[in-house]
Amino acid sequence: MPPDLTRLQPITDFTRRDFVVTALAAGFALAVQPVSAETITTDTKGIEAGEVKIPVGDGEIPGYRAMPAKGGPFPTVLVVQEIFGVHEHIKDICRRFAKLGYFAVAPELYARQGDVSKLTEFNEILKIVATVPDKQVMSDLDAAVAWAKKSGKADTEKLAVTGFCWGGRIVWLYSAHNAGVKAGVAWYGRLTNPVDELHPKHPLDIVSELKAPVLGLYGGADMGIPNDTVEKMRAALKEAKKPSEIILYPDTPHGFYADYRPSYRKEQADEAWKKLQEWFKKNGVS
Repeated sequence: MPPDLTRLQPITDFTRRDFVVTALAAGFALAVQPVSAETITTDTKGIEAGEVKIPVGDGEIPGYRAMPAKGGPFPTVLVVQEIFGVHEHIKDICRRFAKLGYFAVAPELYARQGDVSKLTEFNEILKIVATVPDKQVMSDLDAAVAWAKKSGKADTEKLAVTGFCWGGRIVWLYSAHNAGVKAGVAWYGRLTNPVDELHPKHPLDIVSELKAPVLGLYGGADMGIPNDTVEKMRAALKEAKKPSEIILYPDTPHGFYADYRPSYRKEQADEAWKKLQEWFKKNGVS
């Protein structure tokens, strides 16, 4: 179930200039262990992958980058983390994209607020995540694009963004924020919620502002994202005449792509991954 982040009160001052997270987690976040026997591990044969440092306005944040070992520049994908941060699953997704010929980068978007990878209690994770401002996230993603372009290996004219759970919501927001995005794929991201100072708008609020087509991938049995909110989003997209789509997989839970967790549904995950690739190609990111 996705967290209801906006009901929680901030516990830190997001304007502070120090960074809590200076290096990525090794392996999986403690809160998700033990991991499932179905966990997918993508090797690094034929690709370059590893941790990087991404300059931002007030310092630098860690991130994970994967790309083909030869050639370039490559079409670029921003991979937006789940609530658990940039842990092994998000890194593996970057490697999957590299195997497909993409330059994939996942910046650690909680770097100033806290290291959720070492927490075992979900409520403690929520307290940290609730303090991450949308404005900061948009800026850090912009910085990741600028860093990728400067590397010379990323073709940021072919830019896509995808994200999962917490990151799924961010995909919608970033597709309204950055006119350079050519395609977005949002995996089971919350569509509406009460607003607060740090989270002033949600996807349903910014439909008219979308600058890129977004494919939404949702589960019909997601207990945290009611089907009626998905239908409201579909209706809003249609009314705004936006070329975005939502696929709702029947009897499918939240987190169905997370192969390291019990929520994983291989059939739906495989189909959705193919839909993502088709969406990127359809919209010029390949």
